[in-house]
Amino acid sequence: MKKQSGFTLIELMIVVAIIGILAAIAIPAYQDYTKRAYVSEGLYMADSVKTSVSEYYASNGYWPSTNASAGLPATPSSIGGQAVRAIQISYSHIIITFNTKVISGTQLIVSGTTAYIGGIRWSCKEGGTLIEKYRPSTCRN
Repeated sequence: MKKQSGFTLIELMIVVAIIGILAAIAIPAYQDYTKRAYVSEGLYMADSVKTSVSEYYASNGYWPSTNASAGLPATPSSIGGQAVRAIQISYSHIIITFNTKVISGTQLIVSGTTAYIGGIRWSCKEGGTLIEKYRPSTCRN
């Protein structure tokens, strides 16, 4: 008589249950990770806007009120990316609006303040409607 080898039904069910538990934990974590990556795209795009705003402030002594006054495209939606719907200037604030790749319509505000030596210090810790868990670590309180 031959002895049969292989897995029993219970062993297979345990393996499937373990894989299901791991997937239930990993998928939401991965989705949060991808949203944070899209938010960093917005911050990367804001870097070039920071340069324009800084140059305007250095030349005029006050903040630009609109995109056009800072030498950027007049319509905020002209500055967009894969996850960024628009970037808008409002004086010392750069307002990044995201599309559905993050959460549609949420905003992250990067604020500029003048430093004591004449430079500009940029911060994204306060302002905007973006959920804390999607902000990069430099933008969390």
